[in-house]
Amino acid sequence: MPSFLVRALSERHRLPVVDETSIDAFLAPAAGEPDHALLFFSGDPAQRPEADDVAVVLPELLHAFDGRLRGAVVRRNTEDKLKARFNVVVMPSLVVTRRDQPVGVIGKIRDWSEYMEKISGFLSPDAPVMVASGGPQVTITHAGKEIVR
Repeated sequence: MPSFLVRALSERHRLPVVDETSIDAFLAPAAGEPDHALLFFSGDPAQRPEADDVAVVLPELLHAFDGRLRGAVVRRNTEDKLKARFNVVVMPSLVVTRRDQPVGVIGKIRDWSEYMEKISGFLSPDAPVMVASGGPQVTITHAGKEIVR
């Protein structure tokens, strides 16, 4: 269950919540919408309290880059299915995409100046897209549960 602050992103700030079935439709901009999007992978707020800090910063980033970025929250129960596609390794993370291609990932909470610098670079027309991660390197089974690293 997301924290109050993460839920407020969709309720108060009207950010869409996307999952593996709706992400591609969201990433295809409608006429007049920017090509770039900012996806929020929060992780479990009980294990990653930084997610609340990022949830506070996210609307401010969208405001700072008004008209250049669209934002969405990735549904908690589908984050694991989408992490590899968007090169997310740590939670919480913000992913900047150009249409359906990731161009950058910012993990954990950062200083405002770092967000501004990195996102500005990711929005550059010549920013390269990220290559999808090669998938899991090692699969460990412990007590009947698979852990992929």
